[in-house]
Amino acid sequence: MSYMLLTQDSGKILGPISKILGYIMEGIFYMLDKVGIPNIGLAIILFTIVMYLIMMPLTIKQQKFSKLSAKMNPELQAVQAKYKGKNDNDSMMAMNMETKAIYAKYGVSPTGSCVQLLIQMPVLFALYRVISNMPAYVSKIKEAFFPLVDNLIAQAGSSEFVQSFSQAGMFAKQFENEAFTGGVTSYIQNTFIDVLNKASSAEWLSITDKFPSLASDVEHTLGLLDQYNNFLGLNIANSPSFIVKEAWASKSFLMVLAALSIPVLSAVTQWINIKLMPQQSTEQDGKNKNANDQQNAMMQSMKTMNMFMPIMSAFFCYTLPAGMGLYWVAGAVVRSIQQVVINKHIDKIDLDEVIKKNEEKAKKKMEKAGVRAEQMASYANMNTKKVNSVSTGQSTSGMTPKEKEEAVRKSTEYYSRNAKPGSMMSKATMVRQYNEKNNKK
Repeated sequence: MSYMLLTQDSGKILGPISKILGYIMEGIFYMLDKVGIPNIGLAIILFTIVMYLIMMPLTIKQQKFSKLSAKMNPELQAVQAKYKGKNDNDSMMAMNMETKAIYAKYGVSPTGSCVQLLIQMPVLFALYRVISNMPAYVSKIKEAFFPLVDNLIAQAGSSEFVQSFSQAGMFAKQFENEAFTGGVTSYIQNTFIDVLNKASSAEWLSITDKFPSLASDVEHTLGLLDQYNNFLGLNIANSPSFIVKEAWASKSFLMVLAALSIPVLSAVTQWINIKLMPQQSTEQDGKNKNANDQQNAMMQSMKTMNMFMPIMSAFFCYTLPAGMGLYWVAGAVVRSIQQVVINKHIDKIDLDEVIKKNEEKAKKKMEKAGVRAEQMASYANMNTKKVNSVSTGQSTSGMTPKEKEEAVRKSTEYYSRNAKPGSMMSKATMVRQYNEKNNKK
C-alpha cells in the first residue's frame, strides 16, 4: 500500500532520486555496520566520494568547456562588436550564424556550463530529503526506534503528547490522515518515528518523565542514535543553528565552536574551490575594445556570484542539518582534488588540435547539408559589408548576385533548421520568410 512509504519523499522528480540515493546510502551504511563502524557522518563522506566519482565524466567535460570558452570568447566578442546596434533582420541572422559557427568550431554548446549544475541540483535536494529523514531510507537506523515506538504507541495519551513536540507541526497532516486515525500500525509507527527523529534532547527526556516505564527503551534508542549520528561530537541530524542554541543554553561553548566550524569550513572550502576553477581574465576582457556592455555585465555578475557563493554556502550549512553541511564540505574537498587532477590532465591536451578536429566536424556537417565552407565565408563577408553600409555589386570572391542569394539560402537553412521556438534565430527566420513572401507579391 502507498502509505507504507509515506515518510519517504513522494515527489515525481525528487521522490525517485531520493529513493535511489537512499539505496546507495543504505548499502554504504550496511558495509560500515559490518566492519563495526555504523556512523552516518562517515557514510555521508563515502557517499560524497561515490557520487563525485560517478559524475567525473561530466566534471571533465565542464573543465574542458571552460578552457575552450577562454579561447573562444575573444571571437564571440568580435562578432558581437561587429553587429552592435544593428537590429535589422539581415544583421541578426548574420550574427546568429557567425556565433553558431564559432560554437561549432570549438565543439561546445552555449548551455554546456549548465549541464552539471542541472544534474547536481536535483541530487542535492534529494539528498536533503534522505539526510533529514534517515530512518525512512536506512532500515538499520529505523530499527533503532524499536521497541520504544511500539511501547510508546501503547501508552494512553501518547499521540497527543508527541504532537506537543516543537517539530511535530511538520507532520500534522499525518496525524489527521485516516490511516493514522484508522489504526494502521505501520503508518502510526512511521509518524511517531518522524516526530522522534526531529525531537530535541529535552523532548527525549520528557518521554521518561511522562512515561517512566519507558526509561530503558528511551535509553536504548538514544544510545544507538548517538552512535549512528555522532560525528566528532556533533549530532549531524540537527542543524548547527539548533546545536548552537542548545549548547549556548547549557553553556557548552566548546560545542558552540564545533557547530560553527561546519558553516565556516563550508565557506572556506567553497572559496578554495572557486579559486581552483579555470577563471577568465576579467581585466583583459575589460580592456578588450571588442567586449560589449552585455559581455562586461555577464563578467561582473559572475564575479559577484563567486564572491557571494561562500557566504551563501555558510548560511545554508548553518540552517540545514549538519549532515548536509558535512556533505557540502566533503563535496568541496573532493571537487578541489578533482580540479587539481583534471586541470593537470587538460593542460596536457592540445586544445588547438581539438579545435582543428571540431572545425573538420563542423565543415562535414555543413557540406552534408549542402553548404560549402567557401559559401559560408562569402556570406559572412557579404553581411559584414552590408552591416558597414558598403555597396555591393559583386564580392571579392567573384560570386554573382544569384550565387550570393543561393549561399544565403543554404547557409540560413542549415543554421535555422533546428532553431528552438522563441529563439532569436527562429524569430529572424520568420521575419525573413515574411519578407520573401511580400517581395514575391
